[in-house]
Amino acid sequence: MIQSPRVRFAAFVLASIASLLPSCASGDAGMDRSDARPNILIIYGDDVGYADVSAYGGEIRTPNIDALAADGRLFTRAHASSATCTPSRYSLLTGRYPFRNDRAEILPGDAPLLIEPGSLTLPSHLASNGYETAVVGKWHLGLGEGAIDWNHEVKPGPLEIGFGMSYLIPATNDRVPCVYLDGHHVENLDPADPLRVSYEEKIGDWATGTENPDACRYPADRQHSGTIVNGISRIGWQDGGASALWVDEAMADRFTGRAIEFIEQREAADEPWFLFFSLHQPHVPRLPNQRFLGTSGFGLRGDAIVEADWCVGQLTAALDRLGAREDTLVIFTSDNGPVMNDGYNDGALRDRGTHDPSGRYRGGKYTLWEGGTRVPFIVNWPGTVGSGTSDALICQVDLLATLGRVGGAPLSAGARRSTDSLDLADALVGQRGAGRRELVTQGVGGLAIQDDTWKYIAPNPARASFGRGHWSVQKHEGSGNPLGSPAIGAGASLFDLTGDPAEADDVAADHPAIAARMRARLEAILAREGTAP
Repeated sequence: MIQSPRVRFAAFVLASIASLLPSCASGDAGMDRSDARPNILIIYGDDVGYADVSAYGGEIRTPNIDALAADGRLFTRAHASSATCTPSRYSLLTGRYPFRNDRAEILPGDAPLLIEPGSLTLPSHLASNGYETAVVGKWHLGLGEGAIDWNHEVKPGPLEIGFGMSYLIPATNDRVPCVYLDGHHVENLDPADPLRVSYEEKIGDWATGTENPDACRYPADRQHSGTIVNGISRIGWQDGGASALWVDEAMADRFTGRAIEFIEQREAADEPWFLFFSLHQPHVPRLPNQRFLGTSGFGLRGDAIVEADWCVGQLTAALDRLGAREDTLVIFTSDNGPVMNDGYNDGALRDRGTHDPSGRYRGGKYTLWEGGTRVPFIVNWPGTVGSGTSDALICQVDLLATLGRVGGAPLSAGARRSTDSLDLADALVGQRGAGRRELVTQGVGGLAIQDDTWKYIAPNPARASFGRGHWSVQKHEGSGNPLGSPAIGAGASLFDLTGDPAEADDVAADHPAIAARMRARLEAILAREGTAP
């Protein structure tokens, strides 16, 4: 059988990884750029819990995601960097732990761009190696430089940090403005009906959830009771821009269509590409297309996950149709753990039945427990990545260095030292399972550090105690950075993840020397610019 150039390159990558394993952490060895490079597709779920994927034992059926796992590698100890979305996305794209940036918190809808234009990012690094790059879907990493005028160019944004194409919602689907941003411009905006946005006070005369709760499809808390769009009250207030408003139920089709269009264009040009496909499901408000209603058996949240799985199936079917499947490395993962009634009473807790989105792990979104950051992580590259399960400790912060090597562009020594991103290509696509020795994760209220056995949660008075099955908490914005480094001292927690993966038994008092060692290691990491060798 004749192999495509990228399949031949895949064999080269594996041979390179095997021969360079001792220097893999340094990344000094180069790769032959004359060979074709694999396409890279990251599919990033929004609040998808560890067990929200049936391949991980969940009750919601996700056949298309499961198919990626069936002939790919399923990781059981993969983590997002943070238990909330903006910090995780920042970390994935920059290769830096989010606590290194004081602004890397849950951003309001009108926040300035979080990532400095011109800085090292995953898309900019791949673009410098000949990749065409794109982001489609949810953004929530800030836009502009403050005081955005949505009626003109909105910049800087994704196009200024390495993406060649962007089509997205500016923040989240529960925040105004409820419009699509195509490159630098709001799509379908009528100049005669200018768009205004406020996060300080109500503007205009559009109905709000506070004043007109009966006009909403389901109840919302005070924070989510701003301007009503498509029957759902949102965070913040919007006036004008009626021609540009999105329809939530059509969002999955819109994003998937634009993503496939990008893939088709790049395949026609025979160019390697990187696509960051950022799903909005099952983030609130949950309004899946009507063809998915009732399909999960677990209410609107379950139906939204089924819709997300459909998106995955559409993308992989397009790769098959274009003959690009063996040329494409696909990663499916999520920005943080699950949450139920996150500002809206849409019946998520009532309808979940026996489905446990975090599986055997404690907590979910916002929390420092494993359920907050341990997420599904599946790597699929037919003909290159063998099928199976890996217990290697990995994190999304490592994708910058890892995908740089897989894409033929290992990070320079200088670039590595300013990041926390480790080259784990041997764990992702090679034959060995070595992962991280240690990992720092972040939640609302503090930080945690873990190694192959122990997990130490640094003390912080804001840290709430969440038990399994309870993932509904109130978010608070505008009060400084709730995810900043906590004071390290008495009152820490220590768990033996090997014997107690559910973090039910705090053994800090029984192992003071281990707790002290983990504390000292966390302090050392906080004091450094980066942790990559």
